[in-house]
Amino acid sequence: MLIGDVARRSGVSARMLRHYESLGLVEPTQRTPTGYREYSGADVQRIFHIESLRSLGLSLREVGRALDDPGFRPSELVADLIRQTQERIARETELLRHLRRIEAAEPAAWENVLQTVSLLQALTSESAGQRQRAALSSVDEAPVPVEALVDAVLDETDTNVAGALRWALAQTGDAGLALLAEGLGSPEAEVRKRAVQVIAEMSTPAATALLRDALAGSDPMVRRCAAQALGARGVAEAVPTLIGMIADGVNDVDAADTLGALAQDPTLAETIAASLVDRLADDTTHLARRRLAQALADMPGTTATRALTRLSDDEDRAVALTAAYILKLRNAH
Repeated sequence: MLIGDVARRSGVSARMLRHYESLGLVEPTQRTPTGYREYSGADVQRIFHIESLRSLGLSLREVGRALDDPGFRPSELVADLIRQTQERIARETELLRHLRRIEAAEPAAWENVLQTVSLLQALTSESAGQRQRAALSSVDEAPVPVEALVDAVLDETDTNVAGALRWALAQTGDAGLALLAEGLGSPEAEVRKRAVQVIAEMSTPAATALLRDALAGSDPMVRRCAAQALGARGVAEAVPTLIGMIADGVNDVDAADTLGALAQDPTLAETIAASLVDRLADDTTHLARRRLAQALADMPGTTATRALTRLSDDEDRAVALTAAYILKLRNAH
């Protein structure tokens, strides 16, 4: 079979076949009396083998080893090819994500593209100062896709930079909420924590609805952060979690302050006081009962007053003294 026929059957150009021959990968078995290359069936089959191995990403040198070296072990090479392919896919995926973010910024000119690229690079800088400046400038100087801001805030470990990123996201309204909701479901506790902190700083109805969902989640830290934010917004569903925080001594001062603010609503005051009283009855831990008694200080109404009166005779002296002192202050007013 002449080279032209082989090229048509194999899909490999005559020029490439000559290149294979120069590398010693495949040589025609014989030549015609006039000097033309003539390939046998075995030669053609070897060409197909070469193309098959090239399709896996092997270099021509590796193809030659695979076909001619009896000691060649394909398992090692295949494992290396898998690693290289995974790395290439990761690079291409990151590039695609980068391009989509630039597209989302809707650049009107190349100057806008360069400005967006600069900010995106700054958001991933090793310098905390650069990341913070990029977060702050993303609001006024150049638009940064909300996806980039969400990714940055969920990865950020520096307190100041994280605060700037949360502020920047808060300026976008509800744009990042769907991505932040995914962050709430992350297998990493720190990511869940950062996600709920960002949502807590968003004051939209959609953010409040997402916080309500978080309040029913399985992560105690997320529930507590959601309760603090919801309590500040006057949402009564936060009360049980806030009382639990007081009893457990987890941000108990902040939780008590939030409960006190909620109790300024006359429709909630007696209910909150009754819930504190119920928890006092159930909890036998000395410090927990003392913290719960202290929380009653900010509760207006008769339920809290009666509870404090009873507690002033409590067998736990610290609790009794705390209740008596609070009663004295209440009577003075």
